[in-house]
Amino acid sequence: MDLMGAQGTRAIDVVRRSGVAHTVHEYEHDERASLRAGGRGYALEAVAALGLDASRVFKTIVVKCDGRLALVAVPADAEVDLKAAADALGGRRASVAEPAEAERATGYVVGGISPLGARRPLPVVVDASAASFPTIHVSAGRRGLQLELAADDLVRAANGRLAPVARRG
Repeated sequence: MDLMGAQGTRAIDVVRRSGVAHTVHEYEHDERASLRAGGRGYALEAVAALGLDASRVFKTIVVKCDGRLALVAVPADAEVDLKAAADALGGRRASVAEPAEAERATGYVVGGISPLGARRPLPVVVDASAASFPTIHVSAGRRGLQLELAADDLVRAANGRLAPVARRG
């Protein structure tokens, strides 16, 4: 199910082509809100704008694991556990990629990076907590646009995997 008038993105195209049940949620993005949070408030902005539980909204972080880029999706109120991400990706060490590198690799802007439809194929790991909800929300490929879908469908559409990669506190 799609929101009428929502701008199509590569992420939305991926779920449509895969036949995955999904809903697109659009909200008015406030650049000042994310700037006040040091650029880290995009997922929390979606939580507030859509009235959602922060543990059901997943932000996508581009990580570099042993020199290779990958996408890791964790709840909005958590951080990526880089050691766990490296383990899940079969590597030794992971770090968060620089924003410019993340944007080049995915074709999305920071704050709108989706685990679906990256410009080039990248490994995808979704935090295992996603499986405890009937649906989760991820960026649909631009700021102010979220995709709601089942975690299993996300993993299948992204050719990814579930693993415990989030750290709270």
